[in-house]
Amino acid sequence: MNLCCWEICAFKIHGQELPFEAIVLNKTSGEGRLRAKSPIDCELQKEYTFIIQAYDCGAGPRETAWKKSHKAVVHIQVKDVNEFAPIFKEPAYKAVVTEGKIYDSILQVEAVDEDCSPQYSQICNYEIVTTDVPFAIDRNGNIRNTEKLSYDKQHQYEILVTAYDCGQKPAAQDTLVQVDVKPVCKPGWQDWTKRIEYQPGSGSVPLFPSIRLETCDGAVSSLQITAELQTNYIGKGCDRETYSEKSLQKLCGASSGIIDLLPSPSAATNWTAGLLVDSSEMIFKFDGRQGAKIPDGVVPKNLTDQFTITMWMKHGPSPGVRAEKETILCNSDKTEMNRHHYALYVHNCRLVFLLRKDFDQADTFRPAEFHWKLDQICDKEWHYYVINVEFPVVTLYMDGATYEPYLVTNDWPIHPSHIAMQLTVGACWQESYLIPNCGCIEKKLNALLELPVGSDASLQLGGAFQVLFRLVRELVLNCEISDGGLAMALENDVVTAACWALLRTGCSPAAGQCSTAAISLLCPGGGEVAKPRFAQFFHGSLASLTIRPGKMESQKVISCLQACKEGLDINSLESLGQGIKYHFNPSQSVLVMEGDDIGNINRALQKVSYINSRQFPTAGVRRLKVSSKVQCFGEDVCISIPDMDAYVMVLQAMEPQITLQGTDHFWRPAAQFESARGVILFPDIKIVSTFAKVEAPGDVRTTAPKSAVLEEMLHNLDFCDILVLGGDLDPRQECLELNHSELHQRHLDATNSTAGYSIYGVGSMSRYEQVLRHIHYRNWRPASLETRRFRIKCSELNGRYTSNEFNLEVSVLHEVRVSDKEHVNHLIVQPPFLQSVHHPDSRSSIQRSSVVPSIATVVIIISVCMLVFVVAMGVYRVRIAHQHFIQENEAAKEAEMDWDDSALTITVNPMEKHEEPRHGEDDTEGEEEEEEAEEDISSSSGDSDDSEEEEEEEGMGRGRHGQSGARQAQLEWDDSTLPY
Repeated sequence: MNLCCWEICAFKIHGQELPFEAIVLNKTSGEGRLRAKSPIDCELQKEYTFIIQAYDCGAGPRETAWKKSHKAVVHIQVKDVNEFAPIFKEPAYKAVVTEGKIYDSILQVEAVDEDCSPQYSQICNYEIVTTDVPFAIDRNGNIRNTEKLSYDKQHQYEILVTAYDCGQKPAAQDTLVQVDVKPVCKPGWQDWTKRIEYQPGSGSVPLFPSIRLETCDGAVSSLQITAELQTNYIGKGCDRETYSEKSLQKLCGASSGIIDLLPSPSAATNWTAGLLVDSSEMIFKFDGRQGAKIPDGVVPKNLTDQFTITMWMKHGPSPGVRAEKETILCNSDKTEMNRHHYALYVHNCRLVFLLRKDFDQADTFRPAEFHWKLDQICDKEWHYYVINVEFPVVTLYMDGATYEPYLVTNDWPIHPSHIAMQLTVGACWQESYLIPNCGCIEKKLNALLELPVGSDASLQLGGAFQVLFRLVRELVLNCEISDGGLAMALENDVVTAACWALLRTGCSPAAGQCSTAAISLLCPGGGEVAKPRFAQFFHGSLASLTIRPGKMESQKVISCLQACKEGLDINSLESLGQGIKYHFNPSQSVLVMEGDDIGNINRALQKVSYINSRQFPTAGVRRLKVSSKVQCFGEDVCISIPDMDAYVMVLQAMEPQITLQGTDHFWRPAAQFESARGVILFPDIKIVSTFAKVEAPGDVRTTAPKSAVLEEMLHNLDFCDILVLGGDLDPRQECLELNHSELHQRHLDATNSTAGYSIYGVGSMSRYEQVLRHIHYRNWRPASLETRRFRIKCSELNGRYTSNEFNLEVSVLHEVRVSDKEHVNHLIVQPPFLQSVHHPDSRSSIQRSSVVPSIATVVIIISVCMLVFVVAMGVYRVRIAHQHFIQENEAAKEAEMDWDDSALTITVNPMEKHEEPRHGEDDTEGEEEEEEAEEDISSSSGDSDDSEEEEEEEGMGRGRHGQSGARQAQLEWDDSTLPY
C-alpha cells in the first residue's frame, strides 16, 4: 500500500470485529501491511471484505487537521488447510435384499468433511475395505451387488466402507454396512419340520405346532387344506390290530358262528400250510399258481338265504389284453361236472359274486350274478370288503361305504345231483374230463352256421335248450377262440345251431354228459382226458376271509372291523377359529379344512396331530402330505402353494417278555383223578410280562455301561394253548375239562381236542390266569397211569409276542397194600399212598406245594427223632445224678431229725423241684410226647422189648403218683437200685 505527497501516519479499517489490522511501514512512501490480529479459521469464515482508508499526519500544532484518502475495498480469501478427515453420517447402514437379483443400488453411504475448501471438503471417493465380497461401491457411495445372492449360501453380509476427500485423506473411522439376504418370496408353508417322531403310548402328538402360510402379500379369499396320512404300505393299509380274525370279530361284537377260511396254519387248520403268508400280519399272497381246498364240513354244504362274506383284498390290474377270471372263493362240483354253486371272483377289474340256487329252491330265472365296477378293485391298495346276502338282495360294503351292484344277471337254478362239492380259495376246482381241441372246435362251429333250426324241436325241448345253450357257450368261451367275428357270433347263431345239433344226438342235459357229447360231436377224437385241477387263479393278497352262514353283519360291526388304529386327529376342536370347516374320511387318514382367514387356518393346522392307539404299533415311516387350494379375489392369476411332504417316524415299542410261572410238578392220589372234579392242573399259575428299561448311570462323567431294569407291564393276550405231551388223550379214560361259564364271564372262547385245549380271545392276563386255574384233568382209569405232562404257551397279537413254554408234570400216587408178614422185622410200615418217585429234572424240586414224602425222607425223620431221644435220656441221667448229690448234702445238715430213715425207700422225681414246679411239668409233657413217638415208630419190636417198656412205664407212673408227698417233706429215697 503506497501513498504519495503526504506522509501517511495511519490506516483505518471500516468494519466490526474484523480480525485484521493495518500498520504503517513507511510514512513517506505510505507503505503499510495488513495483518491478522488473531488466528483465522476458514471453516468459520472463508473470506472477508472491508473498506480501508489512509490518514496523513495532519497540520497545526496538534495535528488535528489530518486528511484521509479515498476508500479502498479489500477482499480477503482464506486459504484452506486439509485438517479434517471425512466422517460418515451414520455409524452403520443396513439393507435387505432378495436373493437372485442384481441391484443397481442396494443403499448409499454418505460421508462429510468439515474442511472449507472444495478441494478438502468434498468426498471424492468411497472404497469397500472388506475383501472377497460380492459388492461394489461408486464415487457417490452407492453399493450394489456384483452377482446374484443366494439365501441358502449366506443369509447376511457385513462389509466395511471408507471414504476419501479430494485431498486423499481417508475417513477417520470406517462404517459398517449390513446386507441381509432374504429368500425369494415363494408362497408356501413355513416353519415346519419334515420328520416327526412318535413314541408308542404318547397319545396325540401335534404334527406342525408352529406352521404358518406365506402368501407373499397375495390377496386370498379362501383356502382349502388337505392333509393325508399315507399308510397303504403298512400291513393291511394302516396300523390295525393283528389279532386273529375270530378275536377281532368278538372285539367288535360280531355275531357268533363265523368261519375263518384263511386261518393261521395249524394241526387243525392245515389247508393254509402251503400258501405264501406274511406271519406277522396273517396276509396270504397268491401268485397265480396256488389254491387251497377247504376240507369238507368246515362250511355248510348249502348256504341259506342270509349270509355274510368278509375279506381284506389287495389287487392290481390283470396282465394281458383279455383278462381271465381270478377266483377268490369258489364252491364247485368236485367230480364229473364243472358247475359253480357260488363263487366270488375278479374279472376285468370288476368284482362279481355268483350264487346259483338249487333247483328244489327255485325253478325260475333268479338273480345269479352281481357285478360291481369300482376303481379300488385294481388300485393295488388294501380295501375291506363285506358282502351281505339277503337273497335276492346282495349289498357290498367297501371300506365302510355301501355299493349296490351296477349289473344283476339272472340264470336258471342248478339241477339236483349227488355230486359232492369242493370249496376252494385262490382258485376254482375244475373236473375236466375231456380237454377239447380248440382249433377243431373253431372250424366246426363255423360249419354249424349252416345247420337249419327247427321250430318243432324248440317247442318240444323247451328249457333243455336253454341248458344246452349255456353249456356250449361256456365250452366255446373256455377255448378262447381268437377270431373276433366268431366271438361276436357266439351270442347268436353259432351257439344256437350247436345246441340243436346236440339235441339231435339224444344228449340229456340233466345227465351231465352234454359237454362230452358236444366235444365228440364237434371234434370226434379231438380231445384228451385230464385230471382234476385248479383253474382261474387269483393274483394278489388276501386276509381275514370269512363266511358267516345264516346271518348278516350290521353296519356298526363292519365299521369296527375295518377301522384303523392310527390316524389324524385335532386337539381341542373347541379352540378352532370361527369359519373353519373340517371333514375326516372314515379311516381318519384324510383331513380337509376350509376357511377364509389365513390366521385361523394357521392356528387350525397347528392343532392337527397324529395318534396311534395300539400298545405295540408297527414301527416305521408314515408319509404325510399336505396340499392347498387357494382362491383369490376375482384375479385371473392366483398364487400357487406347493405341496408339503413330511413323514411320521413311529419308534419301536418296548417288546414284552411274557413269563408263565407256577408249580411244575406235584403228586395226587389216584382217587382224586377219578373224582368228578378231577385234578386242578394249574392252581397257582401266574402270567407276568416285563420289559427291559435302560437306565443311565447317575454320574454322567463316568463311562460305565447303562444298566437294564426289568419293569412289569400290563397288556392283553389273545390265546393260550394247553398241549398234552407224551401222546394224545385217550377219550375212553381221560379228558381235560373247563367250565364254559368261566369263559363266557371273561369273554373268551375255547376249543378242545385229544391234543389239548386252546383258549382264545382278547383279554387281560388276569383273565387268562383265572381261566387256566379252572382247568381240570380227569382219568377214570388211573391204575395204569404213572405221570402225565402238559405244556402251556400263550401269545399276544396273534403270535407276535409269545411266552415261555411252561411244562407241568402230574404224578399219580397209588395205594400199596402190604401183609403183616412182609414187615415183621422192619422198622416201619409204609403208610398208604406212598411210593418212591424218580424225578428226572432236579429243578422241579424248587417249588412244590403238595408233595408226599418218600420212604427215604421218612427214614431220615425217624433217625433224627431217635437221636433226639437218646440225647434227652443222657441229659435226664445227668440231672438225676446232680440232684442226688445235692439232696445228700442237705440230708447231712439235718441233724435234728429224730427218726431213723435208713430203711426208708421213697422215690422222688429228681427232675422236679419245689421252687420250679412249672418246669417239671413241661419236662414231663416232653417225656410223654417222646415216649408216644417212640411207641409209634417201634410197633415192630419184639415181645421182650415190649415188656421192658411196660415195666419202665409202671415205675415212672409210680414216681409221678408220689410227687406231691415228696415235695412237702423234701425227702429222697435210695435210687441206687434203679436200672439206667
